[in-house]
Amino acid sequence: MMRATTRIGHIGTALGAVAAVLMSALALAPTAHAATGLHVSNGRLVEGNGSDFVMRGVNHAHTWFPTRTAKALSDIKALKANTVRVVLSTGDRWTKNDTADVANVVAQCKQNRLICVLEAHDTTGYGEQGGAVTLARAADYWIGVRSALAGQENYAVVNLGNEPYGNNNAAAWTADTKAAIVKLRNARIHNALMADAPNWGQDWTFTMRDNAASVLAADPDRNTVFSIHMYGVFDTAAEVKDYLTRFVNAKLPIVVGEFGHNHSDGNPDEDAIMATAQSLGLGYLGWSWSGNSGGVEYLDMATNFAPAALTSWGQRIFKGANGIAATAKEATIYR
Repeated sequence: MMRATTRIGHIGTALGAVAAVLMSALALAPTAHAATGLHVSNGRLVEGNGSDFVMRGVNHAHTWFPTRTAKALSDIKALKANTVRVVLSTGDRWTKNDTADVANVVAQCKQNRLICVLEAHDTTGYGEQGGAVTLARAADYWIGVRSALAGQENYAVVNLGNEPYGNNNAAAWTADTKAAIVKLRNARIHNALMADAPNWGQDWTFTMRDNAASVLAADPDRNTVFSIHMYGVFDTAAEVKDYLTRFVNAKLPIVVGEFGHNHSDGNPDEDAIMATAQSLGLGYLGWSWSGNSGGVEYLDMATNFAPAALTSWGQRIFKGANGIAATAKEATIYR
């Protein structure tokens, strides 16, 4: 009896230990959170009320031109955009945009009836660009400004990190993106997330395309949108259509988070990008409103931030065929 009792006691102790481990694992694992704002549904980005939301807008470099932001957002809205992607800094490469500043940017987006895509730019070209930081570091930044994001799920999308890998070791993008998403969900950040592709955003290795399903599955909220940047890699209509259609057919949410009419690595087919996005009902966000330098000044849409002085690129994206004025629909949350 004594031996049997001792054995039973050991079994009970072992089971208790297993239960403790399981409980600990469950406590650490993020749990699914019911969507309360912008969210992914059946491969589409929709609003809290279920209405389809198709992004039509541009990028604005807030972190480098903070004093320009209030007027820039007003001017961008006046040109009929429904979304603006805002450049922020974690403080690793440029001046940090702190919690108060992020909250102010979101408030200004709301004041101008724009959906706000907030992106951490310091990850740009990680592994190839000196000084670029990891997605893990960007996740820490978002957690640090969490109070500016909480309650803004109808209005703000968190773009994990801009172009988070260059062309070196791009395969690591998959695991790093999954880890960053889980880290944010563990920190109770439940905004829709946006994941940029590697290869400076252009995914010519098809790393994002071929692993997007597993990345979305790793998000307990199932609320991650994928973002492809289209520059010289996408210089034919066939390439544009093939890439975007694969996501649509797989019911994976995709937007063109950046594109231009020209670039140093080739001549993107902006007509095909805009026409294909429109035909597939996908969002696009052109680069960028104003302030470009370093040889890419041609990507300015407005000369010196003046809406009355749109460049040829600005005229094209705002007023041309399949452009913003002709296709953008304001988010229903503002109507």
